[in-house]
Amino acid sequence: MFTAREIMQLLPHRFPFLLLDRIVELEPGRRVVGLKNVTIDEPFFAGHFPDYPIMPGVLIIEALAQAGGFLALKAMGNEGKIAFFAGIDKCKFRRPVIPGDQLRLECTVIGRKGSVWKMHGEATVDGVLAAVADLTASIAHRLNERDLEGAGR
Repeated sequence: MFTAREIMQLLPHRFPFLLLDRIVELEPGRRVVGLKNVTIDEPFFAGHFPDYPIMPGVLIIEALAQAGGFLALKAMGNEGKIAFFAGIDKCKFRRPVIPGDQLRLECTVIGRKGSVWKMHGEATVDGVLAAVADLTASIAHRLNERDLEGAGR
């Protein structure tokens, strides 16, 4: 439904930190499903772990957060907005993710108050749960250099 190029029009992430290859399902304001193809040439595999490559759990959760951010931004419009990862609850890892796996990243909205979105995320490989978490995203206006100067940077 949305290619990596289209995802990059909405999310600020770029290589090597863009962890979504495609959005395959979108129910605006309710649910999103994204895909991440895990390949041996991912930069993190050089150190995690050289003899037994496993995708770091924190990056699996980041991939879920990016899918959730895409969902929230798509619903609110992308008029100079950005999704910030604001919280994580009930996180569990169930299965290692290795080169050759395809992560299916599904986020479902469980609550929303203004610009704060709460989502339930599940990352699966071939229908087997790899990670699960409840994620919070906060949507804000992007700051420019002038804004950052006043923020004590």
